[in-house]
Amino acid sequence: MFRRFVFSCVCAMAAIGCAQANVVVVLNSRDATVQLLDQATYRDLGTIPVGKEPHHLMATPDNKSLIVASSVGNELIFLDPKTGQPQRTLKNIPDPYQIGFSPDQKWFVSNSLRLDRVDLYTYDGVNLTLAKRLPLAKLPSHMAFNAASNMVFITQQGSDQVSAIDLPTQTIRWTLPVGKLPAGIAMTPDDKYLLVGIMGSDYVEVIDWKARKTVKRIKTGMGAHNFRSAGDGRHTYVSNRVSNSINIIDQKTLENVGQINVPGGPDCMEVSDDGKSMWVTLRWIKKVAVIDLKTRKLIKTIPVGRSPHGVFFINSASR
Repeated sequence: MFRRFVFSCVCAMAAIGCAQANVVVVLNSRDATVQLLDQATYRDLGTIPVGKEPHHLMATPDNKSLIVASSVGNELIFLDPKTGQPQRTLKNIPDPYQIGFSPDQKWFVSNSLRLDRVDLYTYDGVNLTLAKRLPLAKLPSHMAFNAASNMVFITQQGSDQVSAIDLPTQTIRWTLPVGKLPAGIAMTPDDKYLLVGIMGSDYVEVIDWKARKTVKRIKTGMGAHNFRSAGDGRHTYVSNRVSNSINIIDQKTLENVGQINVPGGPDCMEVSDDGKSMWVTLRWIKKVAVIDLKTRKLIKTIPVGRSPHGVFFINSASR
């Protein structure tokens, strides 16, 4: 089935003369497919069937592969990040819902949402070796690392908590209660605060992780869910699924400094390297939105598969 897809994708790309065009990769979670779109023309370049419920994705540290995490399929699918063509599949990775590499590239972490645990792997640049499986309370969701790469912080949607895991010892350092249904989590550029999207309400919770306490709530929209850095070293975006909006957070002042209205349940976001546009998966209406970030206006919606979640393209802003 991969061979049939690759042939059709290559033919489509040749037909529109886009050999140099960048490909946008979208995960259609309920269709169990990866969908490719042409970034310049918005044209549909085809789909790749993958394991059940691909939710999140990320590039390897060397940018030579894009990893798609198939949670129910229990596997990691490696794609070419420029073309979307399949490279290899790593099987027997239990429930990889959310995945992440530590900044020093020595650790690979996989959150197993349905299994209520976090799997810690060492990474040598090529291979993943399981170091420890740690049970957590309920529904470990998203993650963020500190700059030193010795801590990873995990939100737990089912128990309304954030846990800090010490990577060198593979132990849970602490667990804090937070708001209802914590989802996305991000570290501020100064490595001082954790931002947590409180999906069960309308704010971002700010945690001083060294003091182990909440210090602020930044009001956003209902269903505050996921984060994407603007790439400028100061601002980050947070998607609000229920309010159909995206807020702009100043990570220095810890204030909400702007809003973009995006109907359809905005979820995951990707920002172009020039900072001019954003692509957003619209979870509830089977579409992807393209936003002009200067005017903060919706300029295009593109039909995709059911329940689109993760989105990626290689020429993206710094994370």
